[in-house]
Amino acid sequence: MITEEELTQMEHRANSAQSGPWKAYIEGRDHESGASFIMTGPEDQRGDDIEMIGATIADYDFIAHARQDITRLIDEIRKLRRK
Repeated sequence: MITEEELTQMEHRANSAQSGPWKAYIEGRDHESGASFIMTGPEDQRGDDIEMIGATIADYDFIAHARQDITRLIDEIRKLRRK
């Protein structure tokens, strides 16, 4: 079972990362020039792009979605524990 302390540590790591949402932009799938990257923050307040070496398309998609997914999962776990 995940302890509350572990949830708090996960939440801290998520909140310490660049602002979301994050979205993967894959060259050839989402755009036609440049390299694959993860865009951080909303389009009108973008943070720094994240570029990776050796990452697969699945890696980009997983990491980009994790920024939003982890926070939602933590909230859902806490909600279920209150019931």
